Amino acid sequence: MSENEPIRVMIVDDHMMMRTGLRYTLSSFDDLELVTEASSGPEAIEMCPSVKPDVILMDIVMPGMDGVDTTYKIKQSYPQIQIIALTSFQEKDMVERAIQAGAIGYLLKNVDAPVLPNSVWLDPPPKAAPMSAPFPV
Repeated sequence: MSENEPIRVMIVDDHMMMRTGLRYTLSSFDDLELVTEASSGPEAIEMCPSVKPDVILMDIVMPGMDGVDTTYKIKQSYPQIQIIALTSFQEKDMVERAIQAGAIGYLLKNVDAPVLPNSVWLDPPPKAAPMSAPFPV
């Protein structure tokens, strides 16, 4: 990704309404390009080689393969992809597992819309420390 190219974003969430809201928010920013959406972990893994996202917004609670396992599998094959975990729960263990699996941080799903693009634009800190957290991880 060069400095003039938009950041390529993939959304992975099993809820269509959540994907729609994220799509709408991302479309407001010229430097963020939504390259695809996936409704499951296996679908996201399958799409990565062809769509080549820079950033994935990953729901961590999904049926079947959850976002934590999906994050781990994607990071094993595509370590350059930055993954931001999305959750509607403030469950410390799920967030910690997502960070350990390779996510660079997490956002609660009820975050204000302007926070989302700011998180995507943020360069990952060293050692994949969480970008923001309501509690220490």
